[in-house]
Amino acid sequence: MSTATASPPRKVPRPRADAVRNRERIVTAAREMFVEHGPHVPLDDIARRAGVGNATVYRNFPDREALVREVVCSVMDRTAEAAEVALAETGDAFAALERFVHASADERISALCPMISSAFDQNHPDLEASRERLERLVEEVMGRAAAAGQLRPDVGVGDVMIAVAQLSRPPAGSDCLHSDRFVHRLLQLFLDGLRAPARSALPGEAVTFKELRKP
Repeated sequence: MSTATASPPRKVPRPRADAVRNRERIVTAAREMFVEHGPHVPLDDIARRAGVGNATVYRNFPDREALVREVVCSVMDRTAEAAEVALAETGDAFAALERFVHASADERISALCPMISSAFDQNHPDLEASRERLERLVEEVMGRAAAAGQLRPDVGVGDVMIAVAQLSRPPAGSDCLHSDRFVHRLLQLFLDGLRAPARSALPGEAVTFKELRKP
């Protein structure tokens, strides 16, 4: 009978803390610059804002698409976290929905649309996971308000997320930074229109995330 024992499994090395921080700094800098200048800002400029070398950017993200995808996932994940905060609240369900909508605008979710170009892989597993998590959580936030009789029944997740994206995007020809001060005012006008009972019938059907992805 063999007395040999199996060798213990080798541990997968964990990324160094400084490497994790550098990656986070790159994503943060990219998110800020994509919002300010669009998705085609030079990667060298992103590296400078992040305070890292160009080699560090390419070591973490081999091409622009990989970085853009990470930024899109980051924005959706941060928005999902805002939804989790809303779900953790035990007070007024519609007030929680309101706080989530305003928090979503602060995450600059309006910048996602121009970042997703025709060459962007919208079915990447990371993107799918972030999208599905966000959709599920927003549905829960809206579902609580609906169950409380506070949310009109003819709206869907897509209706809310389109409104957040559109109302937080500055009009063409306007100053992006100065227009920010109007965003939450317009969002509150929109939110007032979501309250039940509805004052009018909406044309068409409630919009879902699936509808948003159709060409």
